[in-house]
Amino acid sequence: MPITRRRILTVVAAGTATHTLGRASSVYAQDTSQTERSIGKPDAKTTVMEFFSLTCSHCATFHNGTMPQVKKELVETGLVRIVFRDYPLDQIALTAAMVARSLPPDRYDPFVTALLATQDRWVFNRGVNPMEELWKMAALAGMSRPGFDKAIADTNLRDWILRQQQADQDRWKIESTPSFVINGQKYSGGMSFEAFRKLIPG
Repeated sequence: MPITRRRILTVVAAGTATHTLGRASSVYAQDTSQTERSIGKPDAKTTVMEFFSLTCSHCATFHNGTMPQVKKELVETGLVRIVFRDYPLDQIALTAAMVARSLPPDRYDPFVTALLATQDRWVFNRGVNPMEELWKMAALAGMSRPGFDKAIADTNLRDWILRQQQADQDRWKIESTPSFVINGQKYSGGMSFEAFRKLIPG
């Protein structure tokens, strides 16, 4: 999905208007919300950074169509480690990223996968409240309602995600989602497994 400066500023402005109700870290013994989210072996030959938004239909297409094969043939075999970089394009995506990061780290990838597989239900269904649908998904992932309310009001986490996004924008000049950085080279747009595999050494 194309990115504009206006879209990023909208996310920042909307996020700033959120009122804090408490820290999501109180739900769990240790606050891991700002730690790296990745899959694959730490010593994998190639590290891929993926920049994605949970409300981006192109990101959903990649995760639903290409990512399963990437995980099976490249991640599980130890060839690739994927580092997920939150790059929310709107307030709903930002809130969803906050919820995902407020779950224990081992639930992050399954939760993100589920959200991207059901965008039609919680993002693009005009007959529902996106926040209530997001809450239902979070409940299935084991989050309590108080934990959910604290997660979406965690201004420290929100600001951290936005700072990371701005830093990534400054460094990599992200112009669309999904985008990938492989061995220091940026690639933009969803792609087939065959196209993705060609970018991986070995």
